[in-house]
Amino acid sequence: MLGPAVLGLSLWALLHPGTGAPLCLSQQLRMKGDYVLGGLFPLGEAEEAGLRSRTRPSSPVCTRFSSNGLLWALAMKMAVEEINNKSDLLPGLRLGYDLFDTCSEPVVAMKPSLVFLAKAGSRDIAAYCNYTQYQPRVLAVIGPHSSELAMVTGKFFSFFLMPQVSYGASMELLSARETFPSFFRTVPSDRVQLTAAAELLQEFGWNWVAALGSDDEYGRQGLSIFSALAAARGICIAHEGLVPLPRADDSRLGKVQDVLHQVNQSSVQVVLLFASVHAAHALFNYSISSRLSPKVWVASEAWLTSDLVMGLPGMAQMGTVLGFLQRGAQLHEFPQYVKTHLALAADPAFCSSLGEREQGLEEDVVGQRCPQCDCITLQNVSAGLNHHQTFSVYAAVYSVAQALHNTLQCNASGCPAQDPVKPWQLLENMYNLTFHAGGLMMRFDSSGNVDMEYDLKLWVWQGSVPRLHDVGRFNGSLRTERLKIHWHTSDNQKPVSRCSRQCQEGQVRRVKGFHSCCYDCVDCEAGSYRQNPDDIACTFCGQDEWSPERSTRCFRRRSRFLVWGEPAVLLLLLLLSLALGLVLAALGLFIHHRDSPLVQASGGPLACFGLVCLGLVCLSVLLFPGQPSPARCLAQQPLSHLPLTGCLSTLFLQAAEIFVESELPLSWADRLSGCLRGPWAWLVVLLAMLVEVALCTWYLVAFPPEVVTDWHMLPTEALVHCRTRSWVSFGLAHATNATLAFLCFLGTFLVRSQPGRYNRARGLTFAMLAYFITWVSFVPLLANVQVVLRPAVQMGALLLCVLGILAAFHLPRCYLLMWQPGLNTPEFFLGGGPGDAQGRNDGDTGNQGKHE
Repeated sequence: MLGPAVLGLSLWALLHPGTGAPLCLSQQLRMKGDYVLGGLFPLGEAEEAGLRSRTRPSSPVCTRFSSNGLLWALAMKMAVEEINNKSDLLPGLRLGYDLFDTCSEPVVAMKPSLVFLAKAGSRDIAAYCNYTQYQPRVLAVIGPHSSELAMVTGKFFSFFLMPQVSYGASMELLSARETFPSFFRTVPSDRVQLTAAAELLQEFGWNWVAALGSDDEYGRQGLSIFSALAAARGICIAHEGLVPLPRADDSRLGKVQDVLHQVNQSSVQVVLLFASVHAAHALFNYSISSRLSPKVWVASEAWLTSDLVMGLPGMAQMGTVLGFLQRGAQLHEFPQYVKTHLALAADPAFCSSLGEREQGLEEDVVGQRCPQCDCITLQNVSAGLNHHQTFSVYAAVYSVAQALHNTLQCNASGCPAQDPVKPWQLLENMYNLTFHAGGLMMRFDSSGNVDMEYDLKLWVWQGSVPRLHDVGRFNGSLRTERLKIHWHTSDNQKPVSRCSRQCQEGQVRRVKGFHSCCYDCVDCEAGSYRQNPDDIACTFCGQDEWSPERSTRCFRRRSRFLVWGEPAVLLLLLLLSLALGLVLAALGLFIHHRDSPLVQASGGPLACFGLVCLGLVCLSVLLFPGQPSPARCLAQQPLSHLPLTGCLSTLFLQAAEIFVESELPLSWADRLSGCLRGPWAWLVVLLAMLVEVALCTWYLVAFPPEVVTDWHMLPTEALVHCRTRSWVSFGLAHATNATLAFLCFLGTFLVRSQPGRYNRARGLTFAMLAYFITWVSFVPLLANVQVVLRPAVQMGALLLCVLGILAAFHLPRCYLLMWQPGLNTPEFFLGGGPGDAQGRNDGDTGNQGKHE
């Protein structure tokens, strides 16, 4: 810990910055220890011309100073000092560090990498068949900051299985354990950042975007990952291109100019720029000079916080800049640590004592570590004191310290004495390591990555340099605070970046061209719906569902059948009551006057049996309304046709008797009349009904009707009905009744009435005409009416048939019984008087004359 005297000296140095004495920060970039950690930091930057004209394998000169690189180096220094001052992590041991400048160039970073692998206490790397017992100068390496450098150093250190923990290299390719077995990082891979960017585009409905990347491994792989993520989310890349680095020739620069021109002329309002700092600087420099219209720029972490890009004149006119920065723990003590060490570096006495303590570390191989670091002030670095990547450096040191703690099996009393730990031994404890840094628990997964949250940052311009404001967070899912976002548009409305308008409810996209985001909106037809807003085809409803046109959901079909409460059914039930009432009234009259000549002439007990059958026909109508069931379907036709057969068979006997009495000679008539009355008449009725029973049985056995649910007949309902499997068998079930009715009609149509007697033939003729008219009309009506109304048609046909028979045959007789009882005589109905015999003889003579 720093004593009071040192703190007083620090305060004095900060209050007197104009002394002009150089600092000794470059001498504070190394410290001995039991185990030394190497560090690679971008302390400076090389001149572009020097790299382009390099013809010999000499080191470039790094002239430009990078304040962020120095702050990151100081963060590593602070972390090491904290660990050395603690007694819980590495008790009894002291960590050292050896920090070098990479100049942000791979050729520069390779020299300190070779120094790290030199044998401890030497500058040489010996060639061995087996490096198991080899003890290099450092135990592990912290850095470098960029993916471009990590691609080079990562493979190099992996040859020797030396652990390397980067604090900024985010390229997805570095997660490949086969290629980089000793590489770890305290930042998430680019895939996480790009996933967040894709969700951001999806969140704001931007599916027509441009994607640009720097022309290096970082940008190319980033574009490749983003293309796959965008395609999976329905985001179309209208324009894609690579931004050449500043050292590129004019032909490559012309390609990106063409892409920018296309973006400017198209409807694209959002550009993803996944590029390194220098490529982003070159792109915006050209965009400002070319007066590119303002866009929404989704930035990669590499340039989002770059002072080089933020400070470009005219950058504020480029539009809205959004990007993601990883969220780590706040290092509240770090700004004070930097101020204190800058003050100490200005003290000559401290600097001379520091040089004496650190003698013996070679510098003639790599040169002076950071000559620019000795000429800075607090003002030069104050802007980066809270840089988000500072914590990543801090966490990287703690990860190595925790792995060393586990390797040495340290406890509260100390670390057991044993042979010095080799890098490959430390590496075994780095895999799936859990460690703590700044109060935050972190863990390396199987690929050497850590899982960290991202903050969504927005550039808010205040003066000439923007400030970063938090407007959201990403931790696997995106949460945005839209009200905090200030857009570049005049009305502060969110820009729209779509090839086609958003389809309305119930419409799907019909893609036109090569991009799925360019489409026409098509209405979903009835029976289909739009399931998701991005659907390109309507989804059909299930057979038990329905939907109207332009629907976004399906509805359950309700069962549809002839219910009791429908108006048609209620009307038929009234008709049923009328018919059944008339049948019962006629039956009562016939029973009451059963011995009268009128009832005897109408068949006596057979007439009553016929009326009972008509009543059963009326009651059978009740089988048709209501929800169909297998029993109902099987019973409908037999129970309605069999009673009708009984009624028609009695009428057939009446017609046959009239025909025999009127048209045959008297000798034949007397002989046949006996067969049409008494037990023989009941036998005829029984035979007719047995024939009908046989036909109905065949109908039910061979082609039984079944309950079916028709999903297509009605648009919104499921029609449940009794399906007739064979219309031929259905017609044959009517054959007995039709035959009896036809014979009745033939037997009475041409019969002449006799004077002075009741014309029984006329009633039968009109009854059969009513039967034929009803059922002949029934056939076309049943074929053309809706299926749901077919039971009602059958009900109406049966009731009209009953009413026709009653009105033509039974009701006139009831009228005579009630209002003209004087005509209820044997002579009027049964014959047997003189006039009847004479009329009959005249009839026989007439018949003989016709035959002559």
